[in-house]
Amino acid sequence: MSAAIFFRTVLFLLILFVVIYIGTENTQTVDFHFSLLLAKPARTSASLVYFAVFAVGVVGGTLLNAWAAKGDGRGKSEAVGGRSKKKK
Repeated sequence: MSAAIFFRTVLFLLILFVVIYIGTENTQTVDFHFSLLLAKPARTSASLVYFAVFAVGVVGGTLLNAWAAKGDGRGKSEAVGGRSKKKK
């Protein structure tokens, strides 16, 4: 296992700890307004709203990274703006 993967895993676990900690501290009920999808505000616990926003961010980031890795046949460094080492 590379050091970069280990570092990313530890960082993700730290962020997950913060999400869980905030969830245990914010047990009150809140009104969540999202007028694009919900006609009336959703009345739910603050921790559930916080976790849902976190989960959407993680899934969105994962999908964006997966699509960027596939790209259009170029390598990862080329997709980010690096130069190709192949001769033409």
